Amino acid sequence: MDLLYANDTQGTYPPSWYAATADPPDVRPAPDGDITADVCVIGGGYTGLSAALHLAQAGVSVVLLEAHRVGFGASGRNGGQLGSGQRIDQTKLEKMVGDGPARALWDLGEDAKALVRDLVAKHDIDCHLKPGIAWTASNAADVADLHGYAEHLQKHYGYDQISPLDAEACHAICPSPDYKGGTLDTGAGHLHPLAFALGLARAAEEAGVRIFENARVTDIRKGDPAVVTTRTARVTAGHVVLGCNGYLSGIAPAVTSRVMPINNFIVATEPLGDEAARVLKRDIAVADSRFVVNYFRLSHDRRLLFGGGESYGYRFPEDIEATVRKPMHIIFPHMKDVKIDYAWGGTLGITMKRFPYLTRIAPNILSASGYSGHGVGTATHAGKLMAEAIRGQNDGFDTMSRIPTPAFPGGGTLRTPLLILAMTWYAMRDRLGI
Repeated sequence: MDLLYANDTQGTYPPSWYAATADPPDVRPAPDGDITADVCVIGGGYTGLSAALHLAQAGVSVVLLEAHRVGFGASGRNGGQLGSGQRIDQTKLEKMVGDGPARALWDLGEDAKALVRDLVAKHDIDCHLKPGIAWTASNAADVADLHGYAEHLQKHYGYDQISPLDAEACHAICPSPDYKGGTLDTGAGHLHPLAFALGLARAAEEAGVRIFENARVTDIRKGDPAVVTTRTARVTAGHVVLGCNGYLSGIAPAVTSRVMPINNFIVATEPLGDEAARVLKRDIAVADSRFVVNYFRLSHDRRLLFGGGESYGYRFPEDIEATVRKPMHIIFPHMKDVKIDYAWGGTLGITMKRFPYLTRIAPNILSASGYSGHGVGTATHAGKLMAEAIRGQNDGFDTMSRIPTPAFPGGGTLRTPLLILAMTWYAMRDRLGI
């Protein structure tokens, strides 16, 4: 089964609220014949678009190949949360790599947030970028952990944009009876993810990038130059950038052994009007401390956008709405009968340690993927880091690529069953509150 087409129609955005409220241009043509470029970028999400944009702005000729439409994958379907730092807590990174490298990784994570804000402002991208993410917890132990982490960031990293929330302060923001406290990070943010991707694509084309859609890559021949083949064209390029995240199967085995696709799901309710205040009293996003994270925010037309539930095979569940309603009703019991207008799924890439996997497959072939649910900023930044590395500025790329990223156990046959077993265990811990 081909993951690129397992749940979606060729060249068509999924029926999400994002697709309904974005304004994509007409379908770009597929590539045809022999094409040459300095760099061939594979993947039209945040990673590929950012790499292409930054390269083109430096005077490099770039061709970008997208198997469906720009922003078709996780970049156009995610929760829209622009988080601080890395996907892994700094305390864990300190134990993994030491204090100095952990500090460098924190700084890169903050650079990622700044990059997104700068790109939105510079290119006038209308993606409803707003500040604020609350991290919430459903038990006292998780509340204490969140408060301790906020104190750690303040004390050791000088990060003063995060503050603890007791139960009363938490309910003043999010009146869910399930949450007992948390933290508020005003340095983080949220946005319309597909609108952001489309804005990056527009900026890239204005800088000279040639973007082709419905251009599924079938082969990459290593060499200098490399040759990238699609069903209708052959692109010869001095460098290749892979920005495919969860959709790499078949073209980069060295990456897919370390980056595994999983599926996540989101619903958009009907517009809530004044009832929106029973969900959120401030225009921020929320993510909770469960292993299988629930995340949500209000849209600019006052809908609840709620993400929850995961699956680990290639196929989405037949009833995505029912899948997401289960965790949504735990957080907001009063919304049991609310009408759902949109329900969609998306595929993201995760790694064993939940740290992105940046690597050189060959001297002139770079890859970045495995953002593990932290991709809005990290993927955009990874694209820039690869663009810089191609131009000889390797520091940021090398810092990220030095983090050990082990392969999933079990190889291609057993890694999915083993992952399902592990995820089922953690999901049970969520339900039991342990």
